[in-house]
Amino acid sequence: MTRLLSLLAAGLFSTGALAQVTVLDPWVRATVPNQKASGAFMRVQSASAARLVGVSTPVAGRAEIHEMAMENNTMRMRQVDALELPAGKPVNLASGGYHVMFFDLKRQLKEGETVPVTLVVQDAANRKSSVTVEAQVKPLSYVAPQAGAMHHH
Repeated sequence: MTRLLSLLAAGLFSTGALAQVTVLDPWVRATVPNQKASGAFMRVQSASAARLVGVSTPVAGRAEIHEMAMENNTMRMRQVDALELPAGKPVNLASGGYHVMFFDLKRQLKEGETVPVTLVVQDAANRKSSVTVEAQVKPLSYVAPQAGAMHHH
């Protein structure tokens, strides 16, 4: 019996070690008819150190994590394999920095609807878990308020 209780306790602790991820203010930019790409934005926070290693949505053929960065005086966008999520620190996925790109959209994304977005997170032990959020589709002209604007690093 003691062995069984020990195994159960170990099981509880190992499950608790999975990254607990919170997603705040997820939104997607609306599109015009026949537009094939859009961006998704949100704040992601993990209770323990983890990495965002994947993203998907049923409204797009492909979703990727991207970074905007200055290269030779030109702003460039590039795909990144993973995004570090430091323990307890919110990571802002926003215009002009890290964000999610949807490609090969299957339909127009209209203001006011919601779109499911699944984030895949890998913890320090290389275990993957996923969290799905409903992202609100915002107008083409929408500009998100600056999250933690007073907390620049």
